[in-house]
Amino acid sequence: MKSTPPRRSRRGARSVGGFTLAESLAALAFLAIVIPVAVEGVRTANAVGQVAERKVLAARVADRVLNDLIATRTWNNASRGVADEGRYQFEWRSESLPWERLTLREVTLIVTYQVQGREYSTRVSTILDTAIP
Repeated sequence: MKSTPPRRSRRGARSVGGFTLAESLAALAFLAIVIPVAVEGVRTANAVGQVAERKVLAARVADRVLNDLIATRTWNNASRGVADEGRYQFEWRSESLPWERLTLREVTLIVTYQVQGREYSTRVSTILDTAIP
């Protein structure tokens, strides 16, 4: 058997490893696609978190204002207002509509709020018997 000596590269005995231009461009193209998608995902998650936080606060405002309207017996008058909860302001309005029986009324409080330029609302309703003083 005849053995052949190992071949030497053109660069000599010492070969330096690295990325080719094509590999570098492919990695940059991949990052150009992935980074905007990841940023949009983070932005969407942030918006969803803010909406959920404000919805909880809006429900708290609606419950508090509706209880105040019932306690002060001003629920029959359509009214509007602004309520502060934490560092946010919420606009609210009340509605009173007839229910199935003549003595029953559906009282609804609608609280509106904005998150990142979009308007959202939360509704809380209850049934009141007008025959009870």
